[in-house]
Amino acid sequence: MAARGCGGVWRRALQRGPGGSCSASRPRRAVACNARGGAVPVGQSGLAPWVPVVGLEIHAQITSNSKLFSGSQVQFAAPPNSLVSFFDASLPGTLPVLNRRCVEAAVMTGLALNCTINKKSLFDRKHYFYADLPAGYQITQQRVPIAVNGSLSYSLCIDNKMSQMVTKTVRIKQIQLEQDSGKSLHDDARSQTLVDLNRAGVGLMEVVMEPDMCCGEEAAAAVRELQLILQTLGSSQAIMAEGQLRVDANVSVHHPGEPYGVRTEVKNINSIRFLTKAVDYEIQRQIKELENGGTVVNETRAFDSKLGCTVPMRDKEGKQDYRFMPEPNLPPLILYDAKSLPANVNHQQVVNIDWIHERLPDLPSVKRAKLVELYGILPEHSFTLVNEDGLMEFFEDVVKRTQMKPKKVIGWILSDLLSHLKQHSLTANESPISSFLLADLLNLLENGDISSSAAKQVMAIKEGNKKVINKLIGLVRKATRGRANPLLVKQILEKKLSE
Repeated sequence: MAARGCGGVWRRALQRGPGGSCSASRPRRAVACNARGGAVPVGQSGLAPWVPVVGLEIHAQITSNSKLFSGSQVQFAAPPNSLVSFFDASLPGTLPVLNRRCVEAAVMTGLALNCTINKKSLFDRKHYFYADLPAGYQITQQRVPIAVNGSLSYSLCIDNKMSQMVTKTVRIKQIQLEQDSGKSLHDDARSQTLVDLNRAGVGLMEVVMEPDMCCGEEAAAAVRELQLILQTLGSSQAIMAEGQLRVDANVSVHHPGEPYGVRTEVKNINSIRFLTKAVDYEIQRQIKELENGGTVVNETRAFDSKLGCTVPMRDKEGKQDYRFMPEPNLPPLILYDAKSLPANVNHQQVVNIDWIHERLPDLPSVKRAKLVELYGILPEHSFTLVNEDGLMEFFEDVVKRTQMKPKKVIGWILSDLLSHLKQHSLTANESPISSFLLADLLNLLENGDISSSAAKQVMAIKEGNKKVINKLIGLVRKATRGRANPLLVKQILEKKLSE
């Protein structure tokens, strides 16, 4: 997802209409958060602008074969309750055994986000009741998490112009290890709820971002950059559609110079597009509520993607007591670096921070810089290549196999190929045109064997547009001065294009 600027975001405010529906109306006073930062008044002049504040809590499922504290397998869409150990079901007498892979993934993520890794961290019990939490508590890290005080840089476009990009930074408060809960399946027809514990105990990293953002576009750009980093590291597949990356957004508004307003929490947002819409809607809802003389209630809300608005879930006015307590069955988690590593220690029994740091791969920001330096492409093009799944590898494969300069190759990929992929919701890995075919086509074009128009028509046919083949037949008949048999030409072209 290419990041877009926030300019002009607040030109319309959404409000909840009768019966919970969402309708559009213009508030007396609204704000636009632009990529340069700050609050910009939109609407009635002379009135103080509103300053939106957005912080995020992101739960990323750790890529691991087994769960955080048990040996149960982790597998998406497995039959209900088929991957549940005695510990996951919280049977008496069962004890947690910490998964080393999950610890290493959290350390790796913390290092990539410029965090300080705590050599000693602690596990805690967070008590609350849900039907899909059989123990009645979640094991997390409330007192001393595994990583603290980091930062994440991400980029935005100014006024939706890819050529005008600005880099912003959000502070990372902490990263903590914790176990996931199960899943409740509601059967409305029978008025009953079923529980699937396959997900119970799966390892999560909770990444807590400080309230340094001001609109949905900023939040979306930050989450997309985090998603790319996690996927690059291999610490999480971060597939939002499979629940591997879930976002809670904390939103409030206030006037400049005043304390932060009362915040609401929009829970479990499962797509970057919905995150943008949920945050922007919630900001406008709060502005409208305050300007109409009302108050913002400290509550948990959900985003209804069909209605395009947030809806109340439960209030948080009364402080919820989670009764945190130290986890009695897990000792402190001790990590080492090269200096503190004891002599004659079994390296398979400890986690070495320096060893992990030395093996960090190139992060997305480094990949973009290398693309610009190596191929001479524009910085905004490097963002598109890295941000689109598999597109950078596709581009580099084509460049290796063609005589065409990279600056011209990027035009064909972004203008002709990517537009088709987006139109059909495909990734570069699912492209109907392989990098081999595109490279061959560009070589023919570069050598003057075919025209640019013919190349585009071949691409269109390979993308599934069979009507374009008639244009190619016309070109062949023109080149042969009408002597070629059109039926025979069509047969030959169809055979060649299907290879």
